[in-house]
Parts: sequence; C-alpha cells; structure tokens
Amino acid sequence: MLTSLPKLKALSLILLVGSFILTSCNPDDEMTGPEPDPAYTIPTTYDFANVSYSGQTTRLGMLAELKSYMKSSRTPNVSLDASKLAGMFSNDPTSADWSSSFDETKQLRSKTFESVQSDFDQLFIDLATSSQSTVPGSAGTAGVIKSNDGTKSYLISANGLDEAQVIEKGLMGACLYYQSTSVYFGAGKMDVDNEEVTEGKGTTMEHHWDEAFGYLGVSPNFPIDNDGLVFWGSYSNQRDDILGCNQLLMDAMIKGRAAISNKDLATRDMAITEARINWELVSVGSALHYLNGGIENFNDKSLAFHGLSEAIGFIYSLKFNEGRQITNEAIDELLIELAGSTDFAEMNLYNTTIANIESTKDRLAALFNLEAEKDNF
Repeated sequence: MLTSLPKLKALSLILLVGSFILTSCNPDDEMTGPEPDPAYTIPTTYDFANVSYSGQTTRLGMLAELKSYMKSSRTPNVSLDASKLAGMFSNDPTSADWSSSFDETKQLRSKTFESVQSDFDQLFIDLATSSQSTVPGSAGTAGVIKSNDGTKSYLISANGLDEAQVIEKGLMGACLYYQSTSVYFGAGKMDVDNEEVTEGKGTTMEHHWDEAFGYLGVSPNFPIDNDGLVFWGSYSNQRDDILGCNQLLMDAMIKGRAAISNKDLATRDMAITEARINWELVSVGSALHYLNGGIENFNDKSLAFHGLSEAIGFIYSLKFNEGRQITNEAIDELLIELAGSTDFAEMNLYNTTIANIESTKDRLAALFNLEAEKDNF
C-alpha cells in the first residue's frame, strides 16, 4: 500500500532537494575501475553525454501510426484490415503499409509482455470485424455510435467496448510501460557493465537507462518543454495538476542517469523506485479520470463506452510494472467489477451500471490512498 499522496509528494521533494549534491552511500557495491567522485551535481534536464534511445522513438512512432489507423474506424462504413493491424504490430512492412519509414528490426509485438501478445492478436481481429458493420452500434451489434449531441462518434463492439482504445492503452501498458519499469529498470538490464563507454551510447547501463527514459514520450527538457508529448508523457501532463507527476517523474529519470554515470547504485535504485511509483500513479489517475467521465456521461453511450474502455486499458496496464503497489488479483477484481470479466472478449459494458463504475472508482482510489482526490481527476 502506498503512503498518502501528500506524504509521497513531500518525500519525493525531499529526496530531490537532497540529491543535487549526492554522496555515494554504498561503497560495498561491486564495481571495477576507479572509485567515483564522492560528490556530483545532478542536472536539471536530461542533458547527458552519449544518449541514444532511437529504438524507443521508433516504437512510439509505430504506435502513433497504429492509433491513427484505428481511429479512422470512427467514421461509419470505414473498415479496417486485420492483416494491416497485425502487420503494424509486428512491423511487417508489406502488410503494415506504413506511411512513415521504420527500421525493420524494431517492432511492438516482440517488446510486448510475452504472455499477452496473443491477446492483442485477437483484439486486432475483433476490431477489424467490428469495423465491418454497416449499421449503428447497439447492444449485441457492433457499429459506430454518435454522442447525444452528434459531435463525437466511436466504433463500439457488440459488447460495448471501444476496442481501439483498449488496444492503444493496453499497449501503452503491456509494451511501453512494461519495457521501461520492468525490463530496463530490472536486474537483467541494470546489472551490466558500467565502465566501457561506447561513443553515442555511453556504458551499457547508461544506455539501458536512456532506453527506459525513451518510452516515457517526453523531451529532454520536460516539463519545461511540453511540446511533442506522446502517450505516457501526454497523460502525465494531463494528470499533473493533481499528482505533480511531471516533475517527480523527470527528477527520477535525471537522478537515476546521473547516479549511474557517477557509479552511485544506491541512488540509482532509489530513482527506480520513485519512477515506478510516480509512473504507476499516472495510470491510476488516468483510470480515475475516465471512470469519472463514465459516471458523468452514463446516459450518453458513445461517450461513456469510449471513456470506460480507456479506464479498462489503464487499469489493465497496472499489471506490467515490476514494482507495482497493487496485486494482479486486485487488478482483476477491478476489471470484473467494471466490465464483468478479465477477458476482453467477455467484457460487456452494456451490463455495467453506475454502481459498478462508482465501486471500481472507490476501490481503486482506496488502494492508492487517493480518496480525497478521486472526484477531481
């Protein structure tokens, strides 16, 4: 269970202030080469020598183009090609038919948590099938549904899911978030060489940290520079007024990289914990935001189902942080309360009541001590 949010913010700020001049506090760590300088300065931006995360930028671009293609199905009678969706996932240049140019060695599928790759394979098929509908959506029938005022329209499955949103937010979690918080912050990528510098990439450990940063989708000058935010960077910025997550996340990323460069592994590990906690809160806050929208728009099925599908994606994404503050069992309980199942194919938002949404919201907020803030997201 997390500490209360005000305490979490205060702790992070104290750590930040105390980290501008740091002393290596774990001399017993096994390191080769010269001892680190006992004191070092942490920069205010992600301004380091030999930084490279082009692979992450490529995958963010792939997901952005996949999102754009899926979004086209919001127009009635616009069908999606299942093979194109699958090709975008696996970066098959022939079937993907990208409008951009992507390195053929990079893909989203191979970086997605292995046991759920097939779930996304099926979601692509289901989305393409839903898009073949030529009638408006209703209970038991897939199709485009317009908002009550006629200004918004979304493709909704026969069970009320906006499958495009589940895919987008699900891949934000099972691919981007997973790679950063679990793979690159994990022992397999952190217990590596931190001595030999490769021009343009730094040490192996530095490079792995940079790749974790790359999945955040922000500029090196974030949050001063908020231009070009994508995916998690964008949602962090949207939740920042309540969580203060922009600076906390960026401080953790900068501090960890500086610590690695100065052979201060204790501070690196502290930064990993801070980044995991604050990134997780972005997902929680975003889920609460869309649950609030589902309650507010409950009588407008187009808006309600669209928003609740986003909430499903953000709740589901919580599973993929190795340092998560919530169990998979608790996550499954939230999904069942909200949508009736943990299986995307069996979820049915037509059966979801306001009481279900409110219960999910209350339980999620309680798990993260956000009861005081839950109505403000």
